[in-house]
Amino acid sequence: MNGTLAPALTNADRCDRCGAQAYVRAVLHAGGELLFCAHHGREHIPALAHLAEIHDESDRLLAVGPPSEN
Repeated sequence: MNGTLAPALTNADRCDRCGAQAYVRAVLHAGGELLFCAHHGREHIPALAHLAEIHDESDRLLAVGPPSEN
């Protein structure tokens, strides 16, 4: 991604496959991005790993504390 950080995923970001909250972003080297829920991220990211920069925030599902204000 040209050395820039992707913005954090918010509650408004939805999985391109099923519409659930997105926790994984795949920024394609050819341009564009795909968003996935944790389930579909685990399913599709292995095939996309060589085609995209992967940003996986699924560890937020295990975080303890008050909900974020995204």
